[in-house]
Amino acid sequence: MLATSTHQSEEISTLIPARLERLPWGRFHVLVIAALGITWILDGLEVTLAGSVAPALKESPALRFSDSEVGLAGSAYLLGAVVGALFFGWLTDRLGRKKLFFITIVVYLTATALTGLAWNGFTFFLFRFFTGCGIGGEYSAINSTIQELVPARYRGQLDLTINGSFWVGAALGAVVAIVLLNPALIPSEWGWRLAFLTGAILGLAVFFMRKWVPESPRWLAIHGREKEGEDVVKGIEQRFEEEGVKLEPVPADKSIGLRSREHTPLSEVVDTLINRHRVQTFVGLTLMAAQAFFYNAIFFTYALVLTKFYSVGSASVGWYILPFALSNFLGPVILGRLFDTLGRRIMITLTYGLSGVLMIAVAVAFQQDLLSAMGQTIGWMIVFFIASPAASAAYLTVSETFPIEIRAMTIAIFYAIGTGVGGVAAPLVFGKLIESGSRNSIFGGYVFAALLMFAAAVVAARYAINAERKPLEQVAAPLSAVG
Repeated sequence: MLATSTHQSEEISTLIPARLERLPWGRFHVLVIAALGITWILDGLEVTLAGSVAPALKESPALRFSDSEVGLAGSAYLLGAVVGALFFGWLTDRLGRKKLFFITIVVYLTATALTGLAWNGFTFFLFRFFTGCGIGGEYSAINSTIQELVPARYRGQLDLTINGSFWVGAALGAVVAIVLLNPALIPSEWGWRLAFLTGAILGLAVFFMRKWVPESPRWLAIHGREKEGEDVVKGIEQRFEEEGVKLEPVPADKSIGLRSREHTPLSEVVDTLINRHRVQTFVGLTLMAAQAFFYNAIFFTYALVLTKFYSVGSASVGWYILPFALSNFLGPVILGRLFDTLGRRIMITLTYGLSGVLMIAVAVAFQQDLLSAMGQTIGWMIVFFIASPAASAAYLTVSETFPIEIRAMTIAIFYAIGTGVGGVAAPLVFGKLIESGSRNSIFGGYVFAALLMFAAAVVAARYAINAERKPLEQVAAPLSAVG
């Protein structure tokens, strides 16, 4: 028989979810977002630096990478993210959210600092792998914590905006690249090394910012530590009351019954994904894989396209990434509210489908050599203004439509499969296509990415859940729920 949990205990009745849901937006939520949401900024910084320093890596006396090796470096980072997501996601559901978002940030800042000290191609790939491990682990721990601390009425807009902040990191990475990769200011061999060290400095600051963020009260209640969860909620409520907010008592009929557990075994995770929530699993996998290939096909190799087809100097690549990053950030900020008003299903369908249409239009213009470097950048700005909220919605979907007991592990599995299928392959494939110098070959790759987005749009239109403005426990009942 399939085990359901370990260490079953007596049933409890708790108001923790209802008390968190009735909170107004306040300084507490802002601080949580600042301390935890910065993960996406770090990822954006890393990905942008990897793309921006590509020409410098090819010229480096220690590395001398080819175009395909630059793509391989991107794949090493993404492979690490897959491994880190699975391993740390498993630990996040077992040990708690707070422990893991400290562990993962330490892994990240150590590995990215070592990347800047790499002495040959092997060590560079190795350190990029472990940098990805840290970031991949961050996604599980951070997504879980934010989802479980933020009231449902803000969840869609906030989640998309936070995921969109990846592009704040991208813009930061572009600025860093502009300064540090300018040979007139810093020798090129030192420039790319210092660029990676900036991530370590930012990661160290984030470590200290997180010291006051509490453990998820929902996780504590599920794991037989309701008293600790109650204390955390009281502390949060006290913050609001000290700011002059009057909080109404929560009616007793808002409580939920739970049977606590130490952890949920992997057998039950698999059973939940394959049997109990198989439709949500299908939707999540489709959305994640499509957006991962779509994004990584373009972004990890954008610098190579600029330098190879438009003769843009390596020191100038950052100027083209800045407007691209701005468009990607504004998309979720401007369109994010519609995911809470028009609804998840209609907005996911529209953004995925329209992204594919726009991608094909820009791909045709590229194939026919109709665009300048700036024209190509404007084309991608239009495409990814729509594609950015689509990609963020994939993370929102997989983090809100599965039970709390397996939330972190589910995020990890979906991120790993989506990134493994779409993300790891895309930089390597497109690195080879760009290396061929054939616009027709690259055009074929762009069209394939668009077709994946069309397929995801069809799946979303048929099966996506309208989870807008619903508490997590209503979207997906806890596995430990009773009554």
